[in-house]
Amino acid sequence: MYDRSRGIKKRIFIFGILFLFMGSLFAQDITSGEKSPIKKQVLTDTSVAAKYDMAWQNLIIQRHWDTISENPDLREISYHVPEISTDTLKIRLEKLNKKTPFNISYNPSLEKVIRAFLKKRPKDIEKLLGLSSYYFPMFETVLDAYNLPLEIKYLAIVESSLKPQARSRVGATGLWQFMFLTAKQYGLNVNNYVDDRCNPLFSTRAASAYLSDLYKIFKNWDLALAAYNSGPGNVTKAIRRSGGRRNYWNIRPYLPRETADYLPNFLATMYIFEYAEQHGYRKSSPKVLFAETDTIRVKKPVSFQHISTLLGIEIETLRFLNPSYRRAIIPGSLDNNYPLRLPNTTMGVFVQNEDSIYNYAKMKFDEYEKPLAKLVALDSRVRYKVKPGDYLGKIAAKFRVRVSQIKKWNNMTDNNIKIGQRLTIYTRDPMAGQALNESSNRSSKKVYVVSAGDSFWSISQKLKGVSIENLKKWNGISSNTLKVGTTLIISP
Repeated sequence: MYDRSRGIKKRIFIFGILFLFMGSLFAQDITSGEKSPIKKQVLTDTSVAAKYDMAWQNLIIQRHWDTISENPDLREISYHVPEISTDTLKIRLEKLNKKTPFNISYNPSLEKVIRAFLKKRPKDIEKLLGLSSYYFPMFETVLDAYNLPLEIKYLAIVESSLKPQARSRVGATGLWQFMFLTAKQYGLNVNNYVDDRCNPLFSTRAASAYLSDLYKIFKNWDLALAAYNSGPGNVTKAIRRSGGRRNYWNIRPYLPRETADYLPNFLATMYIFEYAEQHGYRKSSPKVLFAETDTIRVKKPVSFQHISTLLGIEIETLRFLNPSYRRAIIPGSLDNNYPLRLPNTTMGVFVQNEDSIYNYAKMKFDEYEKPLAKLVALDSRVRYKVKPGDYLGKIAAKFRVRVSQIKKWNNMTDNNIKIGQRLTIYTRDPMAGQALNESSNRSSKKVYVVSAGDSFWSISQKLKGVSIENLKKWNGISSNTLKVGTTLIISP
């Protein structure tokens, strides 16, 4: 029989050895042989702070692994899924129903989904159980802060199988599968470097806020989840078509096919995770716990490669902890810094040597033959007027977006467009928007596209005879704030 206490002590011992070993690495000249801003410097840490970190890390390890089944041969287990009777399933579902706000009453459709999952997805369930050890504590913390049922954590499995960079065929992205416009409405930042929909913490907060709003509308969690999947409009249509019924199972025939399967998949997932042990599954320990990590706001650009080189962290680990960075580059600046999540074991060293790390990164970026692309927000809204010869594929290519996105932004059900029709397009290429706007309905007007670092004052200095007051008046702007990508009229 496996001695759990011995396993915990072994982990703590190994961690201590690694901590001391990494400390010795940091004390070496890691830039030896290079012309580097930090040559002859060493990445050292404050000893007393490092001891506090080590004590806290040991406590996390001890407390966490005391709650997880310890089995050194876990990956070699061949799972046997015991057959369960319908009566047993009914009893278990009734127990779940009593402790959750969701309607988990037995029905044959739900039983069919549960049995299919158990039969066809044993390896997927094993993998998801391991990932849940990392994600669920964070999900539960956020859900609790929003006063939402903790069982909603299972929704992320239905949405993305706990893949933070998951992307659907229609463009929904992240653990919680946010569409672009909904993401922007709930404060998620999307640009050519960063997609907050892929940030586990930020997207969970946004999903919690969205679900809170939906529950305020429907006062029913089954309907709120259906609305999360297909939009409130589809749910209200289903209610009308069912004759005003509000029970999910009654309106289910009138919902989109995907949404009709959505709640059964959610309830089946909840059942399997709540009764995983009874079906022969045991939760494995992840490589890193969420509690074993922390964040720092990065103030200057730095890449995963730089961090990996200086701190000795595998790039794959950095990608796992920071999935929202599209180019493996954190585009930090003093005005708009971004979070970097690191293991606690290396956070102290980063903090202690922050300026040296930025200097090293700058030197490496300067060596690139091609300079870094400018940070461009993907919220440059353009109103495009359809011209003779236009079709969706042609317009999409000009703006560097997809046809499916244009259809989604404009609530289109087919590819038909008419001359003179105005389309709303969100482009990551403001210059494309400028060129097209000039060639369509603004041929008589000169325009200026706001770029990073621009202000009303700096723009007025570039344009002869144009004052700050002119710019505000011609564009109907009263504030002093400008967004990157905004197209300004610079002559009336």
